[in-house]
Formats: sequence, structure tokens, C-alpha cells
Amino acid sequence: MALGMIEVFGFATSIVVADAMAKAADVQVVAIDKNKPAAGDDARVPLVMAIKVEGSAAAVEAAIQAGKAEAEKRELYITHKVIARQSEDIEWFARLSALGKDKLR
Repeated sequence: MALGMIEVFGFATSIVVADAMAKAADVQVVAIDKNKPAAGDDARVPLVMAIKVEGSAAAVEAAIQAGKAEAEKRELYITHKVIARQSEDIEWFARLSALGKDKLR
């Protein structure tokens, strides 16, 4: 199983990008996660979001390219990474998400 991750600016962008990725290839969106920069409490620092998808290596690559194109149209693309064969010791990472953890108290 391959893992693909793409970082974009903004929550709304992450939803649009995840939708484009899911429609472009046979992948499963396993997490949409915030990646708050060190200065993230400053309102002038935009929210960084990571979208993580799993599927075959070819499907994940196609999904990443679709997501990248969607984010680039909005000038909100940051970076991406595809892990063609994720090892068991990083599978937990795919589903790791900080969203909502601050609301658990």
C-alpha cells in the first residue's frame, strides 16, 4: 500500500484538494491534518494542512498530481511526498491527525 501526502495552505483548500484527489484515482483519504507552524498562533501565519491518501502506487501518484494541480490553481500548494511502499512501522503515521485534539478537554 502506498501513502501520499500533500501540504497546502488553508482548511477550505484541503477539502477541495482532498475531493479532487479522491475523484482522480482509486485512493482512500485517510487523514486531513493541520500542521501548525511555530508561529501559528499569530493570525498572520496561514494554517498549513496535510492531506494523506492510500492506494496503489500508481493511484496515489495520480491523486497527488490532481491535488497538486488543484492547489496550484489557487497558489496554495506547498509540497508533497509519495511513499510507494510504506513499512509497518509508519502505517500509524498515515492516520495520525491533530484535528480536534484541542477540543477533547
